[in-house]
Amino acid sequence: MIPSDRHTEVTPEVVEDMNAGVDTWVQNDFAGTCPVRDVLDRIGDKWSVLVILRLGRRTERFRQLLRAVEGISQRMLTVTLRGLERDGLVHREVQPTSPPTVEYSLTPLGQSLLSHVTGLATWAVEQEALITKARGAYDAKG
Repeated sequence: MIPSDRHTEVTPEVVEDMNAGVDTWVQNDFAGTCPVRDVLDRIGDKWSVLVILRLGRRTERFRQLLRAVEGISQRMLTVTLRGLERDGLVHREVQPTSPPTVEYSLTPLGQSLLSHVTGLATWAVEQEALITKARGAYDAKG
């Protein structure tokens, strides 16, 4: 960590660590399914990260999530949850009540993603002022 700007110094060792796990894919000339693109297609949408962060705190019902994730529509929450469930990141459990209660939670796979998503969210919050300043300077140039 560089104390003056809170950024991690990028050294050859850090780069090597970041590239670990993708070497086989690179050696195959990027052939086949791109694991990075595949994951980013799921979590890179407007809502998935917010839902994952919310479910990382506790199991929640659909309506609780709908109220908690500001701006999401009922349809988009349904689509997002189905996609996360399909990818094995979210578990959906229907409680035998009348009417049925549906609860959502992160699976172990979803929990393993949570620390990475939380790191991204923390970075975004910490760097918000710098990003806003950079955007303003860029926009002022015309």
